Amino acid sequence: MSDGPLIDRFLEMMAAERGASRNTLAAYRRDLVQAGELVCGSLERADADDLRALMAEYRSLAASSAARKLSALRQFYAFLLDEGERGDNPALDIARPATRRPLPRILTHEDVERLFAQAGEAAAGEAPPANAVRLLLLLELLYGSGLRASELVSLPRRAVTGGREFLIIRGKGDKERLVPLSDRARAVVDRWLPLLADGSPWLFPSGKAHLSRVRLFQMLRELAGRAGIDPAAISPHVLRHAFATHLLEGGADLRALQLMLGHADIATTEIYTHVDSRRLVELVNRRHPLAQMELGAATVDVAASSS
Repeated sequence: MSDGPLIDRFLEMMAAERGASRNTLAAYRRDLVQAGELVCGSLERADADDLRALMAEYRSLAASSAARKLSALRQFYAFLLDEGERGDNPALDIARPATRRPLPRILTHEDVERLFAQAGEAAAGEAPPANAVRLLLLLELLYGSGLRASELVSLPRRAVTGGREFLIIRGKGDKERLVPLSDRARAVVDRWLPLLADGSPWLFPSGKAHLSRVRLFQMLRELAGRAGIDPAAISPHVLRHAFATHLLEGGADLRALQLMLGHADIATTEIYTHVDSRRLVELVNRRHPLAQMELGAATVDVAASSS
């Protein structure tokens, strides 16, 4: 493919200057190679009409997938423009497919309390099972620190030593961020560390490596079942959503929340403002005095008060 060297240079730039992850780079490569094949083998010489025809080929895809492919093209052509390989960015003339970001599934405060009550009860006593203490700590870090599942299971043992109040997390794009380690979580850490086998570099070892995301998912669903919660409603990501939503409800700053979650773009974090807004609408509809009145009576009262 004639675009191969240009794509390689583009991906090198994305890795070096923007810290794109291996998965992101692989996705961009697939999208760009496929696009080059669909526009007669050359993205370098394609114009806006070629790209419109290309996007028509993507009409059968989900809007989010088509939007991702267009984003890859826009960034690729922006790179060519910066490098002097082209004098324009033809992808800027292409309308972005309309996408609707789904609201995340969340847990109520009562659901979270039931999960912690069940996990805490299993880990209570002077000599609780090690697996019960481990599960309680996993729950504390998912809901108390908002970690991604992959970040949580791969935590090194040294991350929680020395009475630290923060964890240094290496997240997407190999970028580091600080997340809080609550007093509750540190108390469980103090119970968990003596139960760890010597020699493992992981905080949550399993076999020759660390706990897998699949096993974490299974453990949480088993806990949900014991707590009387629908297991299908629980996942590590749902607990991360609950962390973000409940913090925002409590008055957390959106920028601080973005930093804790490790979102590169604050637009990603803003989804939680929609969740909170929905909760406020439900609150007004359920608790406001007007919600208890018949529509006709309310209209009369409002009219009378304004006269």
